[in-house]
Amino acid sequence: MSRAETSRLRQIKANLERRALILDSIRAFFKKEGFLEVETPLLVPQAAPEQFIAPFAVNGWFLSTSPEMHMKRLLAAGYGNVFQITHCFRKGERGQLHNPEFTMLEWYRVEADYMGIIKDTERLVLAVANELGLGSTMRYKGEDIDLARPWPRTTVSKVFRKAAGWDPVLRLDPERFDLDLVDKVIPGLSKNRPTVLMDYPAANASMARLKPGDRKVAERAEVFIGGLELANAYSELTDAAELEKRFRNVIEETDEGELHRPLPRRFLKSVADLPACGGIALGVDRLVMLLCDAAFIDEVVAFPQEMA
Repeated sequence: MSRAETSRLRQIKANLERRALILDSIRAFFKKEGFLEVETPLLVPQAAPEQFIAPFAVNGWFLSTSPEMHMKRLLAAGYGNVFQITHCFRKGERGQLHNPEFTMLEWYRVEADYMGIIKDTERLVLAVANELGLGSTMRYKGEDIDLARPWPRTTVSKVFRKAAGWDPVLRLDPERFDLDLVDKVIPGLSKNRPTVLMDYPAANASMARLKPGDRKVAERAEVFIGGLELANAYSELTDAAELEKRFRNVIEETDEGELHRPLPRRFLKSVADLPACGGIALGVDRLVMLLCDAAFIDEVVAFPQEMA
């Protein structure tokens, strides 16, 4: 190992020690809540078809991009509330906030919806901050952030109309949506309070159910803190036919060569037994970044891609 590598590892040791405390605090929170910690495969025969997520192909199988489908199979088998901290892999994701291999926290609560899961998230982040001795206020990039509950909520329609001058719920434009979200919406969110951005356009539903009474939007919410997208919550869709339709649409739009993704048939068969539930994926590396006041993911990961 070079001197530079040794020096870097020494410089981030305090962050990695805090990372270990954060992981302990997360587990303690969910065990106190009565959740079962589970493990699911990292090498899988099918990756969940997602339009903007590219999996790594390995001898006809894939490295897991998310534990979601396997965790829902456990729910369908009657496991009740479950959580998992696991590594996930996504091709082409490298930058200040991204590493192709990263750590994900996912949990599912039976008989909950997306807003119930957001309440879990508020309590979890506060519990971890308290365990670190931060209380309800943390400092990130020179700003004090008040974590007190409840976190402010706003809808995609409202924030896009204000920041970008158009409503993506009423006008379908996926390319402009992504650009404006990154360039106009996120930079305009509060620097001193978390923001819950809710009710995404139906076209961005992924595996979330559409909102009863307003099928133009999905029951999906994302949490932003300090300019970082931290977590993505759903009221989970339990209609196998609708899920298969969405998967087929994604596969038709994105498949190329070795990245052909077969339908996840075992998962789809299990959906008939999936209870009403809410779920969320939370980026552990980004939570650690926030709680360590780190601007780059490399500051909280021992061996990012170039140093593995």
